[in-house]
Amino acid sequence: MSLRQARTTLSVRTHGQGLTDITREVADFVRRSGIADGLLTAFIQHTSASLTVQENADPDVLADLNDFFRRIVREDPTLYRHTMEGPDDMPAHIRAALTSVQVSIPVLTGVMALGTWQGLYVFEHRARPHDRRVVLHLLGS
Repeated sequence: MSLRQARTTLSVRTHGQGLTDITREVADFVRRSGIADGLLTAFIQHTSASLTVQENADPDVLADLNDFFRRIVREDPTLYRHTMEGPDDMPAHIRAALTSVQVSIPVLTGVMALGTWQGLYVFEHRARPHDRRVVLHLLGS
């Protein structure tokens, strides 16, 4: 059996702090790849945003996550040396360090093996909207 691979880069426009669902776009990439079984790696090319697999049924989960990170990493410029890019930048770097810039998801029979209530999200940690790049790489058969 020979391994096949597919890769692309998604451009994701965020709306400021919060979670942006990219599950559908990633699922479309997996489907178009024609790879039945393998491992999908998603990697965000930024240091002030992250990726997470989270609940996709109750929007309160996403709001609570965002609120929690605001509480534990305050946007107080008196706390940080790095303030040149605004009061939200250093806290965004810390939030990204506490989460993940990469996730791996198994692909089985041509679909991501996410649970019933799971979705893949870009977690924007900056206050303003941003254009984020997410590299997708699928290796399998």
